Order: sequence, then C-alpha cells, then structure tokens
Amino acid sequence: MTEEPAHLDTHHEPHRGGLGARLNWLRAAVLGANDGIVSTAGLVVGVAGATGSRSALLTAGLAGLLAGSMSMAAGEYVSVSTQRDSEKAALATERRELREEPQAELEELTVLLEGKGLTRELAAEAAEQLTARDALRAHAEVELGIDPDDLTDPWHAAGASFFAFTVGALLPLLAIVLPPPSVRLYVTVVSVLVALALTGWGSARLGFAPAAVAVWRNVIGGALAMAVTYAAGALLGAVGA
Repeated sequence: MTEEPAHLDTHHEPHRGGLGARLNWLRAAVLGANDGIVSTAGLVVGVAGATGSRSALLTAGLAGLLAGSMSMAAGEYVSVSTQRDSEKAALATERRELREEPQAELEELTVLLEGKGLTRELAAEAAEQLTARDALRAHAEVELGIDPDDLTDPWHAAGASFFAFTVGALLPLLAIVLPPPSVRLYVTVVSVLVALALTGWGSARLGFAPAAVAVWRNVIGGALAMAVTYAAGALLGAVGA
C-alpha cells in the first residue's frame, strides 16, 4: 500500500472558518488594548501637564480607564447584538423560503456552487446532497456565510473588549503614578511608545500587513496624542484653569 504524500495530509490543518474567527477576536483584542493605551496615556499626560499631584493623576487615570472600558464594552455589545439579530432574521427568512419554495432554493444553491467553480452537473449533485443532509445549514453557510450553531455572542464580545481596553489602559496609568515625580513623564512616554510599537506589530502580523508601517503609524499617532494633551494641560495649568 502506497503512503499518502505528506503535502496531501490535511488532517491536522485548522478549518479556515475557525481560524478566521480566532484571528478576528485577536485583532479586536489588540485594537482594544491599543485604544486603552492611547486614550489613557493622552488623559494622564494631559493632567500631568497641568499638575504633578499623584492623587489627581490616579483619579483621572482610573476615571478614564473605567469610562473607556465600559464604553468599549457597551458599544461592542450593541454592535454584536445588532449583528446577531441580523443573522437570526436571515436564518428565519431562509427557513421560510426552504419551506415554501424548496425547488427554487435548490436551484439557488446549485447556482451558488457553480459560482465557486463547480460544473453544473457537479453543483447540482452537491446541492442535492447538502439539501438532503441539512438544507438550512447548506444555505446559511454557502449563501449567507453564517454557521447556524455558532452565532456571534454579544456578551463574549463585550467582555473581551472590556478586558482588552483595561489591560491597555493599566500601562500608562501605572507608569504615571508609580515612578518618582521627576521621571514619571519620561517613563510614561517611553512605556507607551514601546507598547504601541508592540500592538502595531501584533496587528500587522495578524492582518498579514507590513509591520514597519503599522508600527510607525501607531507610534506617531500615540506620540502626537500625548504631545497635544500635554500642551493643553500645560497651558491650562499656566493660566490657573
């Protein structure tokens, strides 16, 4: 018996759909952490421009962390809930069409499979077999790109966004309140820029994009945000506002 060539053995390869979903979650986590870093860094650096009070910096940083993480979680929950509602509505429509017009739906599935490169005969045979096995799943996956058993979870998305933002926000908060007053601003700026370089690199790797561009874009954007907020804080502090 001949041994199957190694390059044809795909038993251990990950399913593309599952891999894509995991990458989307990882990208969302990296971007959430990035938002936490930039927004909190801008806030505490701005306050540092106006005052050197550790309690003021801690209060502002904690307020920004909590407000930002809750806002991110609420926004993600609403967004994903809307997506889930749309998916359920689309599945309900497909369920009704399969019940009322089964032949038309079979022809539609055949045409969709043809569009993926199958011959008419093979597409028709595949459509019949998929319909006999699970018609709703076949249409959901081929026509809608939805897995009926794996709809998006708004609570999962909200929790992930809350956690990612909080982790990102903790870095500039700790960097501004823990070091001695004489170096806290320098420590914060350096820590934030290094963290932004890492999140830029991570997002580029996950998206298969050039890393250098993403890193510099992240670092320059973060540096600009901190410079603007520090200048605003220093100006307000100078005029006694």
